[in-house]
Amino acid sequence: MKSISAEFKRLLNDESGQGATEYVLLVVVVVALVGLFRKQITEALGSRLSQLATEITGFTGDGN
Repeated sequence: MKSISAEFKRLLNDESGQGATEYVLLVVVVVALVGLFRKQITEALGSRLSQLATEITGFTGDGN
């Protein structure tokens, strides 16, 4: 039977779940940034979509 200190050292050196943890932290950071800049993102997307809708409405198909 392993001693408690040997088992603790083994657990500290185990990196098998490290990749998943890093992805979760990355998602948390992205969600936090979107939350912080939600108003600016919404305004920018709304402006661009409005511009795109205007261009599509004015499209005549004659190459101009």
